Amino acid sequence: MADKVLMKGNEAIAEAAIVAGCRHYFGYPITPQTEIAAYMAKRMPKIGGCFLQAESEIAAINMVYGVASTGKRVMTSSSSPGISLKGEGLSYLAGADLPALVVNVQRGGPGLGGIQPSQSDYFQATKAGGHGDFRMIVLAPASVQEMADLTVKGFELADKYRMTSMILADGTMGQMMEPVSLDFEVAPAAEKPWATTGTKMEREHNIVNSLFLVPEELEKSNFERYERYKYIEENECMWEEYLMEDADICIAAFGIAARVSKNAIVEARKQGIKVGLIRPITLWPFPTKAFAAAADKVSQFISVELSMGQMIEDVRLASGCKVPVTLCNRAGGMIPSPEQVLDAIIEAAKGGAK
Repeated sequence: MADKVLMKGNEAIAEAAIVAGCRHYFGYPITPQTEIAAYMAKRMPKIGGCFLQAESEIAAINMVYGVASTGKRVMTSSSSPGISLKGEGLSYLAGADLPALVVNVQRGGPGLGGIQPSQSDYFQATKAGGHGDFRMIVLAPASVQEMADLTVKGFELADKYRMTSMILADGTMGQMMEPVSLDFEVAPAAEKPWATTGTKMEREHNIVNSLFLVPEELEKSNFERYERYKYIEENECMWEEYLMEDADICIAAFGIAARVSKNAIVEARKQGIKVGLIRPITLWPFPTKAFAAAADKVSQFISVELSMGQMIEDVRLASGCKVPVTLCNRAGGMIPSPEQVLDAIIEAAKGGAK
C-alpha cells in the first residue's frame, strides 16, 4: 500500500501536476488558492521547471497559451475573479485547440465578494468560460485525494482531446488537509505532431492560431470541435452513486456539498427515509444518463449547492423534468450544514413516494 502524506488540497494539486509531468506554471496570488503558486515557486526550480508569477491573471493565461502551443504540459490556477480575467485566454486556447490545465478554487461573488468557499462559478465553467462556441472538461473533486487524482486525469484528458481541462474546487477543498497518496500511474504523453517545436527544416511549419477570416472555415472548425465534444459526452462522464439502489429521494451535489449531504443521508436512513446521492465528478460533460435513469425511480431530486442554484438547471434538464427538483443552498461563502440538508430531505419525504 502506497504511503500517504498529510497535505492541503491546494498543495496536492501542485504536487500531482508535477508528477503528471507539468514543468511550467504561470499564476498570480489570490485567496483561497495562493498555496498552489507558493508550492510551485518552491518546487519548480528544484526540478528544472519554470515558475513565473505573472504581472496579472491576463498575462498568466497568455503565457499558458504560449507553452501549450509547444505541446508541453502547462497549468495555471486562480480563484473566481481571477478566472474571469482569464476568460479571453481560455477562449483563445479553445479556438487554437490547445491542451492546458486551469484550476479554479472558488470563492464567493459576484465581484470581489469574499474569500470563503463557494460553488457559484458553475455556470462560468460549464457553459464555456469565455466568448464563442466552446467547452472545457470540468472536474469537481470532493476530497484532497481527488484534488490530486483529478489533476493527473485533467492533464491526460486535455492532451487526449486537445482542449482545456478545469479543476473546479470550492475553497474548502483547497484549504482542508487530508492524507493523500501521490503514487500515480501517469500515462505517457501522446505524440503531438501539431506542436510548434521547430521544424529543423524537416517538416512543414505548424501554425497555432484561432483567427479565421473566411466564415466557412470558422464554421467548419466549430462543427468539427463539437463532434469531438459529442464523443467526450458519450465516453468521459464520471460520477459517484451513494445508496441509490432503493432510493426514493435523490440528492445531487458535488464538492464539499456532497460530503455534507452524505452525513445527512446517513441520518435520514436511520429515520427510515430512503435517500441516496448522485455526485457528478465531471460537471462537463454532465452525467445526464445517471440522472435520467434516477428520474424513472425517485419521487424527487434535491440539489445541494453553495450558490443561488446553478447545477439545479442541469439536474432538471437531465431528469427531463419528470419529477420535482428543489434547491437546498447557502451562498456568499456559507456552507449548508448536515442538519439543513436533513431538514430538506424530511420535507421532501412528506411529499410521498413515487
